[in-house]
Amino acid sequence: MRELDELLQRYLERRYPQATAREQRAFERLLQRQDPQLQAYLLGEAQTQDAELQDVVDAIREHRA
Repeated sequence: MRELDELLQRYLERRYPQATAREQRAFERLLQRQDPQLQAYLLGEAQTQDAELQDVVDAIREHRA
């Protein structure tokens, strides 16, 4: 999905390089999710019960603009 790609690309460019190793690992785990689940997280339709993943989701959503 193009919108997911754009959200993830912005995060990679703007935050990932400065992210902690823990956040980078959580991001990599997030990418293992299926597209529909990833879409629900990133568009605010669902939240994950994994606090580390949710922190990354929140960071990605902050870098939308």
